[in-house]
Amino acid sequence: MLTIEQPAARAIFQRQGYNPIPSLRPERGYADIEIRLNLSAALRSDAWIRVQIIPCDPTAEIITVRRVMPAAGRHCITVRVPAGWHRLSAGAGDGTRLLARTPTRLFGVGEVFLIAGQSYADGCNDERLSIQDPRQRVSAYDLTRRRWQAADDPQPGIRDGGTIWPAMADDLLPYLQVPVGWANVAVAATASRQWMPGTTRFERMAGAGSALHQFRAVLWQQGESDVIEQTPADRYVQNLTTIRQALHGRWGFSPAWIPAKSTLHPTVYNNPAGESIIRSAIDRLWRTPGFLPGPDTDLLDGENRGGQQSLRHFSPIGQRRAGRMWAMTLWNHLQNARW
Repeated sequence: MLTIEQPAARAIFQRQGYNPIPSLRPERGYADIEIRLNLSAALRSDAWIRVQIIPCDPTAEIITVRRVMPAAGRHCITVRVPAGWHRLSAGAGDGTRLLARTPTRLFGVGEVFLIAGQSYADGCNDERLSIQDPRQRVSAYDLTRRRWQAADDPQPGIRDGGTIWPAMADDLLPYLQVPVGWANVAVAATASRQWMPGTTRFERMAGAGSALHQFRAVLWQQGESDVIEQTPADRYVQNLTTIRQALHGRWGFSPAWIPAKSTLHPTVYNNPAGESIIRSAIDRLWRTPGFLPGPDTDLLDGENRGGQQSLRHFSPIGQRRAGRMWAMTLWNHLQNARW
């Protein structure tokens, strides 16, 4: 009789209004969320629909919205929801009678990212990691099934090995104290030219950004294939600048781009000169408006990389360290009130 169409279960919405400056407790922000309900049958003229949002933080206030809506069909209610992890339920009735109630679903307001690049961002690493947060406040968006899910490896839509992203979220959550979400469109063995406008990868990335609606930043972990292809530094900078500008035109907003220095691939090549060219290009991007410095994951050599008998990317300890580097990077950028 009554169903919740939106928000989807485990969805994460990008918060607005975060302010890290207050000394005692930062203003964690909020999101204006459209709650979409479907009532399958008309009720009496005194019928009502009630929406209740219960924060998982016991110190936060419960939000209750009640509307007189006897007509069958879709009903939309926009609610300003504070940053955090929440339980949503809705009920319908007439007079004093409760006639229908929806199952409770979880959703969050926090930080959302779009992940792209090649194999070190993809599921090509040695260990499948799981989110360790007891409340599981981390979600990944599945572009194919159009749904959110727990962000354990294997991640939806990419290769089925391990990634660095659960480690990043686990390190970031204790500081953020708000949920984290992402969509990952990384594709192994891709050079920057293969993400240019007109390619299938560009279109998939454009679709992912649109599906997220709003998100904080693009996390770009890529560069090894450009080392192999001997891409000149000027061309690499131009490629990423072109991709960014074209995507922002599609999305209608301008999230920050955060490229990692990711050029080391010791099981495939030993090319310090080629790595230096792409590292210099990324360094230039870090100083380009619209881009922000990412982690230097090239520092993770030795035990941080798998050997020839592994998946030949990050080892389990390397995955965790790369995730921590990303967490530190994002936390530091979030302390800039202008971001």
